[in-house]
Amino acid sequence: MKLNLVATLLLSGLIYGQAPKVTNGKLQQIENFKSNFVDPRNIDVWMPDDYLETEKYAVVYMHDGQMLFDADITWNKQSWEADETAGKLNTEGKTKKFIIVGIWNNGSKRHSEYFPQKPFQKLTDEQKQFVSDNLLNRKKIDKSFEPISDNYLKFLVTELKPFIDSHFATLTDKDNTYISGSSMGGLISLYAICEYPKVFGAAACLSTHWTGIFQLEDNPIPEAFFDYLRTNLPNPQSNRIYFDHGDATLDALYPPLQRKVNLIMVDKGFDWINWNTKVFPGKDHSEKSWAERLSIPLEFLLQQ
Repeated sequence: MKLNLVATLLLSGLIYGQAPKVTNGKLQQIENFKSNFVDPRNIDVWMPDDYLETEKYAVVYMHDGQMLFDADITWNKQSWEADETAGKLNTEGKTKKFIIVGIWNNGSKRHSEYFPQKPFQKLTDEQKQFVSDNLLNRKKIDKSFEPISDNYLKFLVTELKPFIDSHFATLTDKDNTYISGSSMGGLISLYAICEYPKVFGAAACLSTHWTGIFQLEDNPIPEAFFDYLRTNLPNPQSNRIYFDHGDATLDALYPPLQRKVNLIMVDKGFDWINWNTKVFPGKDHSEKSWAERLSIPLEFLLQQ
């Protein structure tokens, strides 16, 4: 592997905690990856046990990277167990051969980086203040709210992806490049494929946080998202999208909103070949729930 070249992009200074351990495959951590658009962060690259530099692999970019592989180092002692699911899929041949790029979130700036920026900019000043007040009350931000997701996507597309493609054995075209996340990570995954449909061929959005904040009543955000989708969804002939949700804890907010999204998807020409929406009754908003069903969106993304 070309991992000796990784050292050229490492930064000294801030360390985001220990590297995760995996029970299936192997993992290379790039500490504090530097960006001109966002703060530095760790990047975890997972590869199957039989990874060979002479082969080429599809790539799944996943948000909240510190939650993907090792429950021993996460804040809630849960993880997606992505190494186990991905290792099994690679071994069984149910999908294309693939690697996972886990992008660590930035803690206090997570909400700002993952919140779709263009829909927010369409809100009135009064509506923006409503959003900011709600997030301040929930301590998701420490000052007035302003999304920076356009810069986050520039980091992914113009800095991280070129680095991954030059240092690992990847298939670089959009039909082998995918993006996935849950909750706010589901929102930014959808925003990514809308903004960069020629970069990401498919997106998986689990428990998509359509409310943007933490209440439904008087909330202008869902309609702003829906309006954005009506004019910015990618071409269903060239891009694919997966949605799902449970109906417990925070996921209980999503069913009526996802139904509205489903109508938009149908109206824009998506069908069950290039789009899927699943409901998991009784499942909550947690890494444990996402781990239980991770094979489903991965098989959708990586269909052969």
